[in-house]
Amino acid sequence: MAKKKIPAIVKHIRAYQLPEIDYSYQKNISFSQISMYMQCPKQWELMYIRKESKREPSIEMTFGTALHETLQHYLTVMYEQSGAAADRINTSEYLEESIRNTYLDQYKTNKQHFSSPEQIREYYNDGVEIIREFAKNKTKYFSKRGWYLVGCEIPITITPHQSYPNILFNGFIDVLMYHEPTETFKIIDIKTSRQGWTAKHKKDPVKRLQLVFYKKFLAEQFSIPLDKISVEFFIVKRKLWESEEYVIRRIQTWSPPSGKVKLNEATRIVKEFIENCFEKNQYKDKEHPPIENSNCKYCPFYKTFHCSATF
Repeated sequence: MAKKKIPAIVKHIRAYQLPEIDYSYQKNISFSQISMYMQCPKQWELMYIRKESKREPSIEMTFGTALHETLQHYLTVMYEQSGAAADRINTSEYLEESIRNTYLDQYKTNKQHFSSPEQIREYYNDGVEIIREFAKNKTKYFSKRGWYLVGCEIPITITPHQSYPNILFNGFIDVLMYHEPTETFKIIDIKTSRQGWTAKHKKDPVKRLQLVFYKKFLAEQFSIPLDKISVEFFIVKRKLWESEEYVIRRIQTWSPPSGKVKLNEATRIVKEFIENCFEKNQYKDKEHPPIENSNCKYCPFYKTFHCSATF
């Protein structure tokens, strides 16, 4: 079978070389920074300006990274070779090695263990089940009819505020697809979850905005019309709740609103964040107020002398 000719726009994005960030006069921001600031400006200040703490490693983080790598590798083989070739990958072994390597990297950085062999095995077994279901139903979620995998971990680096040319937004798109017949793109972000996203998760303004940011900046970086880009969360569940009435799947997809209103909101949020937190290319040395909410209990500064929040 003759290999499909790769569309020019796909080749262009794959070959695109981003300018390197020169940290002597430039500073990068990420969605994780912006989302932390949205949830609590005080936590952001303590993490990024005061350098009072760093993100602690966790088995959830280890598992999420390893599962991303395994699914992305499967998709790459599926689109560059064939679905049969992807099915021949020993995904259980690939996942196990990825979990091991990710854990060791975090251990070397922090010099302490943060999980037990029993817990790691539990997460690994959950991952095996997720990948098994994904491989069995892959064409339901990823069609090859007119679709191309542009790539995984597609980098985005762009100036979001023209008055601050040395502040750069930096991010990576988990999976970017291109549909040649309609000349449209789909941004897919893989999320790991214990039992999936409920209506409450979907109403979370921080979660909803992530893909809106990526849509906006992908469009700007590659001059793609906004109406040619769709977005989707690809949510994988570690655990299933039992039901006699319904077949419960480990995979859930959801496309948040990403139209003009949401794009304008994303533009406003990133500009306000930069204006409130930066002076030229440096952090402003200022106090930021805490916002008390249900996320306080997950904050490393909760109930410490750094923060007065009592939620």
